[in-house]
Amino acid sequence: MKNMMGRCLLGGVLISASLMAGAATVEITAEFKPDPTNPMVNKFTNTSPPDGYCAGEPAACKAANIFSLNIPSGFPQTRGGPIKANHPDQRQGAYFQVPSDWRSITVVPDDAGGNPETLEIRIAGIGGRHDLGASVHDITGGDVYGHWNLWSSGHWGLTAPAPCRSAGTKVSGGAHFINYMWLVPEGAGVCAPQAKFDIPDFHLRFIQFAYELRTPNPLKMRTGRYTGQITYSMGPRGDFDFGDHVRPNDNSLTLNFVLDVMHELKVEVPPGGNRIELLPQGGWQAWLNKGRKPERLFRDQTFNISASSRFKMSMECQFKAFDINSCAVADSEGQIIAGLNVSVSLPRGLSDASGRPVERRPLLLDGSGTELFQPTFYVERKPGTLHFEIPANEVAEMISPGRPGQYSGNVTVIWDSEV
Repeated sequence: MKNMMGRCLLGGVLISASLMAGAATVEITAEFKPDPTNPMVNKFTNTSPPDGYCAGEPAACKAANIFSLNIPSGFPQTRGGPIKANHPDQRQGAYFQVPSDWRSITVVPDDAGGNPETLEIRIAGIGGRHDLGASVHDITGGDVYGHWNLWSSGHWGLTAPAPCRSAGTKVSGGAHFINYMWLVPEGAGVCAPQAKFDIPDFHLRFIQFAYELRTPNPLKMRTGRYTGQITYSMGPRGDFDFGDHVRPNDNSLTLNFVLDVMHELKVEVPPGGNRIELLPQGGWQAWLNKGRKPERLFRDQTFNISASSRFKMSMECQFKAFDINSCAVADSEGQIIAGLNVSVSLPRGLSDASGRPVERRPLLLDGSGTELFQPTFYVERKPGTLHFEIPANEVAEMISPGRPGQYSGNVTVIWDSEV
């Protein structure tokens, strides 16, 4: 009997930052590793280093299932201009429209034998810092509540123009600027507060965004690394649109994704479990004492299996049966052969390709019927059974007069994660 351990490496969604003329690049990383303490939780974990809003407000981001990143660039990140008080056109003021709908990205495995998978992302928040080009007190005439009164929606750190919502972040800022983060609902349109005073030079000192991810089911993926990317346009009428007055220094933002999958396939056979002695029901006493012929010879051997990935099972034999797709046992000279049936039962949580439970599934030399088993959740050290049996017709031949008294043979059972 042979135990095989298959390891599946699911790296995370990896986002790396590089600066190019007119383009910003960010990396997002995620990974999957089975967790014995939470076997029913089978999702990727975002491993991108905390950045921006979520670095300071991890609890709020966890509750909203979002992550945040700064767009890497030089400062300031946009070029701005004056904004007129009570401007009738939203695009002439502070204007924010981001790709808040879900978009799909194909992630491709490094291993040519794997299948592409689909990752989804949406932009769920926009924030950063805006600068005014003058003191808010000078703009509003020295009003102590200048940041409240400067915009139609109020103080940016505490309120947000609909359909955006305030993230409830701690307020920070100064006489010339304000830091903010707004949450953007799915499918939201434009978030654009109206200026109530003339602003000399409005621009975004830096930009950060929050995002949501929908990752593929790691239990259906092979071990390895998967990569993909999506590019958003930035600027007027682009995916990230900041109106007509604010022009980003970068005209595109590329997110590079790297997913690492680290699966587990481990089989443990108890000590002595590699030696299988086939016996009749109740042992040999009925045959020896009363001449009662045994109907079959059998043995059930348990094993413990841990699995988070797909796998297949196969079998190799020292002796092959003549007329069946299975192994056999033979006498000491390897001449007289009896067919041996081998089957497997797997624990709850492991099913075949059709989703059916695996109960006494025959193990055949050609591998048919055991080409694919898959977990519905992470199975952690649960018992399965290998069933070995010599059927009644073969037993009758083995115990006929003149037949050998002992038969043996090696059978190798293989659990293989390379599906």
